[in-house]
Amino acid sequence: LGLRRRAALWQAAQSAKTPGELFQHVIPSRADGEKSPSQARSGSLAPLGMTQNSPLLEMSAGDETLADYDSMQLTTGPHLIQHFREQLKRDNVVSARDLKRIPNGRRVATAGAVVVRQRPGTAKGFVFISLEDETGVANAIVDPDLFERFRLRITEENFLLIEGTVQNSDNVVLVKTRDIRALAHHGLVGSESHDFR
Repeated sequence: LGLRRRAALWQAAQSAKTPGELFQHVIPSRADGEKSPSQARSGSLAPLGMTQNSPLLEMSAGDETLADYDSMQLTTGPHLIQHFREQLKRDNVVSARDLKRIPNGRRVATAGAVVVRQRPGTAKGFVFISLEDETGVANAIVDPDLFERFRLRITEENFLLIEGTVQNSDNVVLVKTRDIRALAHHGLVGSESHDFR
């Protein structure tokens, strides 16, 4: 529609209310004395294209993604992790796509939104975590001792940074976890993970 989100919100809010004294000057008057279409319709300020600019500061791209996740638990825009990719690269954190190119046995760090946590009864206490970023999904395996050590972090955090050793065998790539941290960026919200315990 040619408007950013907050400008559109401002115009929607304007059109939903009668202007009152404060905004009377916004309504254009016609030379012939007739009411303009906007004056004739109760509750709208002006025809499209004749409204004031929004006084609201526009949202950043990251703010828009956060708002999407907050309201719908999904976004049609860039993945939330994409907004932090440059910082993650500086910290040597690899994407899910790049993880597939790392040789077996190499130490690595990867991060993303937790989309699945699994602790199958047949896995002898091992936990499997799937992290989603803008390039795909990275999978990690956590041994029972490490799970007990980081249980709350693993089960409660929506975004994790996992460090460990790459297990790359027959095009199946896992990170054998050595350390787990919450991905610490203010305001991160995501969709709910699919957990099976």
